[in-house]
Amino acid sequence: MAKNHRKLSIVEFIQRFIFITIGAILMATALELFLVPNTVLDGGITGISIMVAKLTSMPLGLFIFVFNIPFLLVGYKQIGKTFAISTLYGISAMSVTTLLLHHADPFTNEKVLAVLFGGLILGFGVGLVIRYGGSLDGTEIVAILLSKRFRMPVGQIIMMINVVIFIVAGFVFGWDSAMYSIFTFYIASKVMDIVVEGLEESKSATVISSEYEEISDAIMNRLGRSTTFIYAKGGYSKEDTQMIYCVVTRLEVAKLKSIVQEIDPKAFISIQQVSDVLGGNMEKKSIH
Repeated sequence: MAKNHRKLSIVEFIQRFIFITIGAILMATALELFLVPNTVLDGGITGISIMVAKLTSMPLGLFIFVFNIPFLLVGYKQIGKTFAISTLYGISAMSVTTLLLHHADPFTNEKVLAVLFGGLILGFGVGLVIRYGGSLDGTEIVAILLSKRFRMPVGQIIMMINVVIFIVAGFVFGWDSAMYSIFTFYIASKVMDIVVEGLEESKSATVISSEYEEISDAIMNRLGRSTTFIYAKGGYSKEDTQMIYCVVTRLEVAKLKSIVQEIDPKAFISIQQVSDVLGGNMEKKSIH
């Protein structure tokens, strides 16, 4: 029987509220004090809002809020109540902040500085909101809905949407602005990934070898990382064996390969990117 949905504790609710607020304010700051005054766009619904605001001379925050609401309503059943409420609050906070900063003087009129610092602040703000269970742009919701309909990856749909937006921006504001916008989006996406996933990148390793016990002991003793045995059967040899599974940091991958190949040069090693690690005991044990 499925368990009931666990409600957020007071501490978790306050933490989510604080960080989504900070993220929304940072994104609004990046838009109004760096990017928009220099005719540099973000991707997604925000990019469309910037173009419409420029063409109509109306406040950006108004369009950000109005354009995102329909997608929240349409995607409510797909994204869940908690995510929808967090997203609605984040978008509302960002829209209000952009309205308050609308007439403020920009920090810089140098486009290169605007792209660098605006992209950095924008990515940090968006990353914070995503990390704490919300979103600041309806593009992700659109991509999820289209992905289910056309059986395409969400990331690919988001990229296609943004390509169209930047092409339109090129015709509206000139190709220089469009190219600056692409670099801003790239910087923001990289910073966002760091905030969401953390600086300490993790890798999962799967090792197949007849010397699995010795390799497992060596990994635990020389790397200080726990290992797990997974039962496997050779498709060609039909022999039973054990696969070794462990999670290491990016800096430990080279040493892991060295340990395995030292014991069994013919061992099969597969390394995969891990976006997040939760639960279990990931603390590195002392090897001295």
